[in-house]
Amino acid sequence: MTPGAAEGPPLSFAPAAGSVVTLRLPVRPPYDWASIRAFLAKRAILGVESAEAGEPSYARTICIGGRPGIVAVAFSDDALQATLHGFDPSSEPEIAARLRRLFDCDADPAAIAACLSRDPTLSDLVAARPGLRLPGAWDPFETGCRAILGQQVSVAAAIRLAGKLVAAFGTPLAEPVGSLTHVFPTSAQLVEADVALALNMPRSRGAAIRALAAAALADPDLFAPAGTLEAAVLRFTAIRGIGPWTAQYIAMRALTLADALPVGDVGLLRALATGTGRPSPDALLARAEAWRPFRAYAAQHLWAADEAAVTGR
Repeated sequence: MTPGAAEGPPLSFAPAAGSVVTLRLPVRPPYDWASIRAFLAKRAILGVESAEAGEPSYARTICIGGRPGIVAVAFSDDALQATLHGFDPSSEPEIAARLRRLFDCDADPAAIAACLSRDPTLSDLVAARPGLRLPGAWDPFETGCRAILGQQVSVAAAIRLAGKLVAAFGTPLAEPVGSLTHVFPTSAQLVEADVALALNMPRSRGAAIRALAAAALADPDLFAPAGTLEAAVLRFTAIRGIGPWTAQYIAMRALTLADALPVGDVGLLRALATGTGRPSPDALLARAEAWRPFRAYAAQHLWAADEAAVTGR
């Protein structure tokens, strides 16, 4: 256990033998753990992630320096409590930094609320979820693949495809732990893979995943921070098969750009519907000018409201 670390969250299953390290990662309050965990749970990839109902934690397989392991995260006392299974203390700084990005630990809720509350609709949403965070990415390439798999299909369908991708091309754990059985495939494992055949999906989307893998191998800085949102979008739309929605989603989650906005997203348009119908993408874009520089957080609030409305029907 690292100095000053708190006892980490338990897993509902016993991990394989190996070192156990615990970390405490403070966050700025308020912090809406329930919402970010629910977001990740709904999108959990079979074999890679676990966030079952009734469990307090989110767990997933990870690979650092070629060494696979498991991280489990829960929340208490204004901090994430993370337990690392199978890693030595030298991996802590990288894992901590990636967890802080994944769980958006360093956001400023007061600044976000002050900006978004100028919009009457968003003001109510922010009041209902004052600590809502923008989920990031453990692995940017994984998130890019998720975005491509999510093109023109439901969240549930995209996650089923991601599970098939992992089963077909991921690296199996030597000792599976409960439902955690694989590490998500790397760009090298997918660059020549016939993804469309394995997943029984359109060849164009399989080709897009291969193109993203090739781009990631050719440019180690593909997912590095971008100077501007526009530069990030151009970087990804230059890859065959990635359009503006996918590029904005990757910028939002993989690059954690707070002003990213997938303008044509059906969930966003549905969440802003009035008695006269849904706004057009152009109308959404115009309205979103008032949300800058936190359009991604506005999107997260609208998605949360839309999912709650759909669930409640």
